[in-house]
Amino acid sequence: MRWITRERPKIDRLACPWLIKRFVDAGAEFIYVPFNDVLPMAAQLNAIPFDIAGVEYTHYDDLCTFDYIIKKHHIEDSAVLALAPIVRGADTDRHDLAPQASGLWAISAGMAYDEPDDHKLLEKGMLLYDSLYSWAKYLQHVKHTQQPFENQLLDIFNKFLQREKDTKKIPAWAKELKEIIQDQIDTNLNLSLKGLSETLQVHPAYLSREFSKYFDNLSFGDYIRKLRIDKAIQLLSSTNHSLTEIAYLTGFSDQSHFTRIFRVHTGKSPSAYKKSLGKK
Repeated sequence: MRWITRERPKIDRLACPWLIKRFVDAGAEFIYVPFNDVLPMAAQLNAIPFDIAGVEYTHYDDLCTFDYIIKKHHIEDSAVLALAPIVRGADTDRHDLAPQASGLWAISAGMAYDEPDDHKLLEKGMLLYDSLYSWAKYLQHVKHTQQPFENQLLDIFNKFLQREKDTKKIPAWAKELKEIIQDQIDTNLNLSLKGLSETLQVHPAYLSREFSKYFDNLSFGDYIRKLRIDKAIQLLSSTNHSLTEIAYLTGFSDQSHFTRIFRVHTGKSPSAYKKSLGKK
């Protein structure tokens, strides 16, 4: 069967052909054309249009076309289901849905930039999703640091940390990390321990394990949430922003998540806290 969609694919228009070929129609042929030509060419070629508005195979609510194909064709493969939030997060700019989503977007955008031929791009995309599928099926729980050489590196890091403890000095990486977090907390809503470890050139496993010792006995996630709640308190006190706007400005995925974390830190909901400010 022929399938047709818009030209210059990046996420859904590469992921969907892979899913179709592997689980729906092994003999599928894919055609990429300019946006305005998709529906006329679909009728002319008797092809199924996908990933454009107004057709069956498209986005629904917050789900992408990849999700719809899984539902439509009753695909229950556990690895495919694991890939779904990664593809959805990359395709809809919701990188909070899966840690791998931002990486998939970066690789896909780079491939599309480097390869002007859509069909060659599709060939590369098939290899990419084959590899991602293998990771999801066989390697999700394998850690990079399980390699003997990297375990040796961790031992070295541990010895280095012990020397720092003996001298009772705050390590240079901790000082630099605190400055980076303070500089980026308002502008970078996707701060991650992995990304910061690359910036510092410190192994992420070491950074994760030692973080709390230099940051108020808090894990990385708890420390970031504390800073964002502090920022939210400041905005509640000094601006007329709505709670939804404050949730967005402080890096929370939605208002309900913001409210829950705010209550954990302050014992009050944001609205109750704001009302208490007016009584002072």
